[in-house]
Amino acid sequence: MIDPNYVWPAADRAWAELPELARRAMVGSGAAAWEQVFHGRATYNKQWRLARPPVLAADAWRELNEVCDRLAQLILDACRRRAGTAGELRRLLGVPAGETLLLDESEPLTEALLAAYRPDVIFAGGVPKFVEYNIDSSLGGGFDADTVIQRYARLYEEQGILDGLPVRAAPSLLDQRFAAIREELRLPDGARLALLMDFDADYPGLDDPETFIRILDPLAVRARDFGIDLVIAPLSTATVDADNRLVVDGAPVDALFRLFVPNRVTPTAGLDAVADALAAGTLPMFVSAAAWLLGNKTTFAWLWEDLDGLPADDQTLIRRHVPYTVPLTAGVLDRAVAQQATLVAKPADGSAGHGVLLGPELSPTEWAAGVRAAVEQGGAILQEYLPTDRVPMDFVQIETGDTVTADVPYSLAPYLFGRTASGGLARVGYPGCDGVLNLAHGVLLTGVLLKD
Repeated sequence: MIDPNYVWPAADRAWAELPELARRAMVGSGAAAWEQVFHGRATYNKQWRLARPPVLAADAWRELNEVCDRLAQLILDACRRRAGTAGELRRLLGVPAGETLLLDESEPLTEALLAAYRPDVIFAGGVPKFVEYNIDSSLGGGFDADTVIQRYARLYEEQGILDGLPVRAAPSLLDQRFAAIREELRLPDGARLALLMDFDADYPGLDDPETFIRILDPLAVRARDFGIDLVIAPLSTATVDADNRLVVDGAPVDALFRLFVPNRVTPTAGLDAVADALAAGTLPMFVSAAAWLLGNKTTFAWLWEDLDGLPADDQTLIRRHVPYTVPLTAGVLDRAVAQQATLVAKPADGSAGHGVLLGPELSPTEWAAGVRAAVEQGGAILQEYLPTDRVPMDFVQIETGDTVTADVPYSLAPYLFGRTASGGLARVGYPGCDGVLNLAHGVLLTGVLLKD
């Protein structure tokens, strides 16, 4: 149950409440073991590593996940008020036909599309603000977040640093995802599940598929505890047999865990094989490509368009947690240029910060040119700019081994699978970073600790 009057604690409250001796020990052990903690994790940052993870109040984490779940429902409802099928929704969103691959245009918009979601949440004035919502199975960062926080937890356990303190790692998002996959797809015990990735995508480490798959081996081991035989392979290697069953690594699979983005996936014979198996009805998939459409940022504008017709509690929720958003069209262009300092422009179907224009960080000439180009291209939104709160975090400098404390921007991304909360990804800036919090800009990824 969401508390509309919930007072969000200061971002560093839970950390500050820990005994000073424990805080010093956490930073010292993390700085000494940063190579072990972050081994094999995705990053473009060559200068800094985190010396510790964020520590959050457990009650605030529960409240945040309640808000996450309700907003996902409201987004689906906004779409269903306008469209009954995936094809109708695609057309309303202005997404070109064929751009979202594997999309069944006749698929009805049902609750099944909310099997997996992860919003991107910043804090402004101490209140969480949802700047975008990723609704799909291809949610990046989960393996990194879960692995890093479990490594921190083991490090602290081995050294007895948190003994007797009410601090724990957030629940495993990887475990909850396997539980949701098995339930959503109704898989029998021992089902063979293919995890297919697009190794031509832009992500650190994908240029070496063998090593990347080897790094993911612990996922296959963990899947066995959920009765799943997980097979990890490049999407391009998939084929179909005479019965139109998908074949991966030499044998048919019972289902597919899609870990590639349907509007940026590289066309290959393997993708064609997946399409053939889906069309034949032989391949349950987690999740339908229609879910990707729900994450289009135009849905935020629909929440605001529909606001007056919603129940009072939902109106309060949107006003409090969703930045005001409108489609970026010629009709609002003059306003966009005049109110540059208060606005952000984004591609409606973009991700990873590509094409985002932060009004306060650009010159008037750059901003005006950028928003005009966005109007001409179409498919963009205009959103209220919210300055991101900063939080003190501790870092180790790779070259020297020195530790530094700095106030940096950060964001949280809770993962919910099967409408159930689990762990989350924290994107943490670094000393001297800019305001764009994504992997390509060098942010550091970790999971979170929760303090009861």
